[in-house]
Amino acid sequence: MATTVGNEVEIKGLVRDLILLERDAIAAYESTIEKLSDPALSQQVAAFRQDHLQHLDVLNEIAAETGAEAPLEGDMKQMLTTGKIALANLMGDGAILKAMKTNEDDTVTAYERAASHPDAIEKSRAFFAKALADERRHRAWMEETAAAL
Repeated sequence: MATTVGNEVEIKGLVRDLILLERDAIAAYESTIEKLSDPALSQQVAAFRQDHLQHLDVLNEIAAETGAEAPLEGDMKQMLTTGKIALANLMGDGAILKAMKTNEDDTVTAYERAASHPDAIEKSRAFFAKALADERRHRAWMEETAAAL
């Protein structure tokens, strides 16, 4: 599912939508950690979840600075991100990681767009670039690990 996050006209909308995206991602990570049968995989996914929690903290700070709305929970997309994990669970750890990789595709796209948003100030751009690097790392690990299973 292709994301539209990052196409917002105003920075406030971008920050709000990134917060929603992170909340949805955190829910998907929690579902994944719970469903993976290999404890080593769960441990790595839990470390990635921590990155998302840190992203959420920074986004909430940016929201406070810009006056953007900071949603306290995810949106309807959360059902899609966690639903993919639930379905993939029927086919094992490799399928779960492949489903998570598709979720990471959306976060990579969103942060690629955010990093070049015309209203982003230097501090925001630096954060968006760091988050993008994290998301690319998560996605690569999920893709490589799923292929090896």
